[in-house]
Amino acid sequence: MDTRIVTKMKIQKRPEDVFEALVDPAQMSKYWFSSGTHRMEPGKTIIWRYEEYNAEGKVHVKEVEKPRKIQFVWGEEGQETTVTISLEELGDQTTLVTVEEEGLSEEDPHLIAKMLGQKEGWVYMLTCLKGYVENGISSLRASLVH
Repeated sequence: MDTRIVTKMKIQKRPEDVFEALVDPAQMSKYWFSSGTHRMEPGKTIIWRYEEYNAEGKVHVKEVEKPRKIQFVWGEEGQETTVTISLEELGDQTTLVTVEEEGLSEEDPHLIAKMLGQKEGWVYMLTCLKGYVENGISSLRASLVH
């Protein structure tokens, strides 16, 4: 079974603009996590916080290729996954953002539920990112209710 989660969305902005919104914690706090301790740079370990959910997690940045790719590892110890965010310029100031998350265990009895939850999360994050970079909308962040 392929346990990769792939989510894609077109955003009507240049890759450079989308990239900055992804790596800069001040911008990220407008559409995704409430705060981050550092800018995303290779080798950095960052703490991302969701104040609304009283949650935080470590993110280990593996690779950053401006303005095309960001790769990091996150998750609970022993259950980490690798996330690769790719940005492809489509022309006419449009960027295709692809998020691929891999590393979920096929042996996990809750695999399907985890995959659905992660997919839902990536669709939501990309929707919030789109609203923020295209229109400056920051009121979508942390609105998802479980």
